[in-house]
Amino acid sequence: MEKGLRDLSLSTVCEEAQCPNIGECWSGGTATVMLLGDTCTRGCQFCAVKTSATPPPPDAFEPLKAAAEIVKWGVDYVVLTSVDRDDLEDGGADHFRLTVENLKHATEGKMLVECLVSDFAGNLTSVEHLATAGMDVYAHNVETVRRLQKFIRDPRAGYDQSLSTLKHAKKVGGVYTKTSLMLGM
Repeated sequence: MEKGLRDLSLSTVCEEAQCPNIGECWSGGTATVMLLGDTCTRGCQFCAVKTSATPPPPDAFEPLKAAAEIVKWGVDYVVLTSVDRDDLEDGGADHFRLTVENLKHATEGKMLVECLVSDFAGNLTSVEHLATAGMDVYAHNVETVRRLQKFIRDPRAGYDQSLSTLKHAKKVGGVYTKTSLMLGM
């Protein structure tokens, strides 16, 4: 799995965010593929991912390459995530959509796909474009409680903005939605 990711220049949030559980997950055959490159346009206080206001453009072939590599793994469930890409008009929603569609087509719909996405800067059109792509789970992390948002997350993020994207995905896509909080803040 690791070699395939490297050969295709694909990133994992496991490595980019310096997750302390990487050994446990990878030895168990689990990895979360990070789309849209390895550089985020936001600067949240809890994250170790590289940041830049002008990251390199996404690889146009990444949706095909990522799907092809993931299908080789023979897994039943995959999580796709990404950095925030506020520099892209749709925040990268179409990139995700193409990856989901390629995965579903290649596995005849048998693979379950979770997309752990940004808030797309509150752009509900982007949320809808992705939520209707055929994924199984639409995830977006609020990270912390409302009271701590301004100290922990980038100022462009917001608790209510995050909740509105999850609510909209549920409404238009009919998909499972989920979020996560970090403990210990």
